[in-house]
Amino acid sequence: MLSNAPSSGSRAAASTKIVVAGGFGVGKTTLVGSVSEIVPLRTEALVTNESVGVDDLAQTPGKSTTTVAMDFGRITLAEDLVLYLFGTPGQKRFWFMWDDLVRGAIGAIVLVDTNRLDAAFAPLDYFESKSVPFIVAVNEFESGARYPLHEVAEALALPEDVPLITVDARDADSAKRALIRITEFALTQLAGRQRTA
Repeated sequence: MLSNAPSSGSRAAASTKIVVAGGFGVGKTTLVGSVSEIVPLRTEALVTNESVGVDDLAQTPGKSTTTVAMDFGRITLAEDLVLYLFGTPGQKRFWFMWDDLVRGAIGAIVLVDTNRLDAAFAPLDYFESKSVPFIVAVNEFESGARYPLHEVAEALALPEDVPLITVDARDADSAKRALIRITEFALTQLAGRQRTA
């Protein structure tokens, strides 16, 4: 069984990097903050009038801040496995930072909002082009429409081998399950690549 705290076991802890990505306002900062065992580093700035005409805020009228660089957190999944979490900025004008944030990551969670599925296509294309293993997590907003996962997969044209799950980014247990899923999937993908290399 996985533990939340390191122990004094004889094996040294391994660490790895997971990226949490997605469009603007899908819950990346919330997910990193809900599950991090340290106070998360956030690089948020207020959404101001300067965003008018630059950022599409129509679908997120209650959002008052935005990530301008990254979010950073850490979680110990098992006594010998520590995940470092890097949340990407969601606004297109900050996407130039993604290459640096993704470097060295074993996998990514792409968060999606069913009210704005179109915002998921660019992040999905990005991770496919970089050959970074990823899963798709539908963030279950209270106001969001709920659809069967097979319909979401079809709407996103997801390859059959890409895991699709639901998550409540506000809930630590739910976020942890998503992190366990991407870790397992990424390790399986990496092992498969090594066997065929």
